[in-house]
Amino acid sequence: MLRDEKIWLANNNKGEPLFIIPKMANRHGLVAGATGTGKTVTLKVMAETFSEMGVPVFMADVKGDIAGIMNPGEDSENMQERIKRFGLDEFNFSYKGYPVTFWDIYGKNGIQVRTTISEMGPLLLSRILGLNDLQTDILSVVFKIADDNNLLLTDTKDLKSILTYVDKHSNDFAEEYGKISSASVGVIIRSIVSLEKEGGDVFFGEPALNICDWLTQDNGKGMINILDSSTLINNGKLYSTFLLWMMSELFETLPEVGDLNKPKMIFFFDEAHLLFDDAPKVLLDKIEQMVKLIRSKGVGVYFCTQNPKDIPNGVLSQLGNKVEHGLRAYTPADQKAVKAAAESFRVNPEFNTYETILSLGTGEAVVSFLGEDGIPGIAEKAYILPPQCNFGSVSDSQRDMKIKESILYSKYYKSIDNDSAYEFLQRKGLEEEQAALEEAKRIEEEKIAAKEAEKKAKEDAKKAKQEATARNKTFKTIGNSVVGTVGREMGKSVGGKFGKFGKTLGGNVGASLGRGLLSTLFKK
Repeated sequence: MLRDEKIWLANNNKGEPLFIIPKMANRHGLVAGATGTGKTVTLKVMAETFSEMGVPVFMADVKGDIAGIMNPGEDSENMQERIKRFGLDEFNFSYKGYPVTFWDIYGKNGIQVRTTISEMGPLLLSRILGLNDLQTDILSVVFKIADDNNLLLTDTKDLKSILTYVDKHSNDFAEEYGKISSASVGVIIRSIVSLEKEGGDVFFGEPALNICDWLTQDNGKGMINILDSSTLINNGKLYSTFLLWMMSELFETLPEVGDLNKPKMIFFFDEAHLLFDDAPKVLLDKIEQMVKLIRSKGVGVYFCTQNPKDIPNGVLSQLGNKVEHGLRAYTPADQKAVKAAAESFRVNPEFNTYETILSLGTGEAVVSFLGEDGIPGIAEKAYILPPQCNFGSVSDSQRDMKIKESILYSKYYKSIDNDSAYEFLQRKGLEEEQAALEEAKRIEEEKIAAKEAEKKAKEDAKKAKQEATARNKTFKTIGNSVVGTVGREMGKSVGGKFGKFGKTLGGNVGASLGRGLLSTLFKK
């Protein structure tokens, strides 16, 4: 509840109110505690109070019970006892619901949430896909190739297309981008196919979510944006990486505003341990940096988890507003974790923080909030106020009506498949195929022409040879006749001097010598 323009969350042992100061709300916070200790109620009280201040809120609904914040609470004997204990009648406590917008990355229990592959980026996408360092590096290179070639990666088919194209033309890219392992590309593509089976083909696409649509009010109250996570939570990496992407979008979209009188938005990160489980160092560094810097954008992030040990120390140290519900210590490791949680609070000499955390009942907590000067307050045993909204969930018909009455429903309902990398590479593939066919045709035509030319050359050579042979034969025949006649006459003339016999012999010898000489002249 709002009281004196402050966020009244609980009372201490003395019945004194404990507040989160609005201008310190963007210094982040922690809501921790074992199952059944009252974390969900605390979240609802905080969310409805921020809403009353006009501050938009984001919440993930893992179990389905956050949705009831849209409906007024119901009176009961227990509620009357709590109203009396906190003296809430003096402050006009009444049962009421709050403005909500339901969202769902699967588009079933809320307005469809989408983002593009390009907006998600290679680092976060690699975590969703479960890639190792080498495969992550290759995915980053593929994103760089897409950027350098002005290719928009909208959905999973875009990403698969460019991976296939890069693999096929790896030699063309090797000099500028390095060697790209075909085996690693195959692993990445198989991981994408697996993601598609889990709903990734629905989540990645257009129209992509404009994060500014969450920074809205309804009649002066901040809109409470509820992401249905009952199915999404089954894929812990997709759930946590999606929430981290939303934080990144807020960080990149919102301008620097410095210290404000109240936050621009409050972001509750439920089941926060999933964000840090098996996260590579580069991602942990990114989260820590973002938590440090996002408060300058007016955004407060509240991590909700079962045990503070789930949060890395670098992040935990930045969470100024703490609500620690009961923890249980059944093993030495559990005891160590509770001790660490107790030591994160400023010591209150009036009680033992460690023992108090172990003995807290439902709806009780140890809290510490930042003061006006930004210094954490001492640990206080607290009793959390009851919510004004309903404790339970909502019916399917109520949810469906709330989804479809939102002005944002029509904006995001229909998927749009714009021209992107897939379509471009399809055209490029057809062009390359056509060019290859034309090149093959040209080469075949050249081969045929070469064979025809070779055949013609052989035929021309054969014909020339035949003609030369015919000419030689003709010349030889004529030559033999002429030379033989001349030789005989000369032989006769010479041999005639020896009588008739000499004349005949001389004619024959002369003719033979003439034919031999002519044959030598025309011989090849």
